[in-house]
Amino acid sequence: MLKPYYKANTIEAGCDEAGRGCLAGPVFAAAVVLPQDYENNLLNDSKKISEKNRNILRKQIENDAISFAVANVDNNEIDKINILNASFKAMHIAIDNLKIVPELLLIDGNRFKKYKNIEHKCIIKGDGIYASIAAASILAKTYRDEFMTNISKEFPEYNWDKNKAYATKKHKEAIKNHGVTKYHRLSFKLMDLQLKLF
Repeated sequence: MLKPYYKANTIEAGCDEAGRGCLAGPVFAAAVVLPQDYENNLLNDSKKISEKNRNILRKQIENDAISFAVANVDNNEIDKINILNASFKAMHIAIDNLKIVPELLLIDGNRFKKYKNIEHKCIIKGDGIYASIAAASILAKTYRDEFMTNISKEFPEYNWDKNKAYATKKHKEAIKNHGVTKYHRLSFKLMDLQLKLF
């Protein structure tokens, strides 16, 4: 069972991102404020849950959360400001869109760019420790997967509906054979990557 909160009687927002290590598409982030007595036996780090259960959880989280928001930063912006800053920016936009102002931000990972004057705690592997971060990981992951599945129809040869733009063998072969698309992150040195791999 995940911990329901970091600090009692505090409005906490769990924050996480999805798609940082992908070769194409936006990075997505979510911020979630859960009730402090929230319990959900299915909830866990999104990477440890099946796609079917992630989609079930998405509906439950959206229904049960006090507030939630999901945001993304596209590949062009990622190329301009780098993936780490883009991840922070997506989290900031998600926090901006919460209907309630949090008193504490719980961030998955070890780095974060301070948001306004709100205190934050960086927690390594926090999505497997705190319910609100796990909930944010579920929303960020499912929204991003949905986006990649949709744009896969535009460029089916890259298999994004299956690989979600991670560096799978099929995805790398498609870049080698067809070049890059308008969704690829050019700052990720995709062609250099190909030369090293083949």
